[in-house]
Amino acid sequence: MKISNFQRAGIVTASAVLAASLAACAAPRSDYPTGGYQQGAYSAPERGTEYGRVTNIYQLQGQSSGRTSGAGAVIGAVVGGVLGHQIGGGSGRTLATAAGVVGGAVAGNAIEEHNSGGGRASGYRVVIRLDQGGQRDYDVSSPGDLRVGDRVRMVNGQISRY
Repeated sequence: MKISNFQRAGIVTASAVLAASLAACAAPRSDYPTGGYQQGAYSAPERGTEYGRVTNIYQLQGQSSGRTSGAGAVIGAVVGGVLGHQIGGGSGRTLATAAGVVGGAVAGNAIEEHNSGGGRASGYRVVIRLDQGGQRDYDVSSPGDLRVGDRVRMVNGQISRY
């Protein structure tokens, strides 16, 4: 059975669409909550005002969002499909094409995630010891003018020097 160029293009396109659809269905990784949470167990940010002192500020490393546009997977699937199609003949060629599409999609998605900031610092964690005991940790994009030892006030999850 001979496959025409038109059929080959259809197979590659269908494979790319399938790979992109599968990549879009992937569950995103959960990140840290944007508000405050108590050490040990998550709780919703309390309403009202709390006071405390900054005990630590450090950069968060390697917290990638895990979300990609899907372009890397699609391009990888197309390239993988084309390269896989160059191998073998008959049903072996079809298997090589399918394997190339899947492998290319996975590799393309990983490359896109790596190049879009995965593994870089994604913010800061500000640790605050509360006056009433306990501590709260806040993940922020920038600590601003906060320094370790500063006295702070938290109102509805917003931190300010006091």
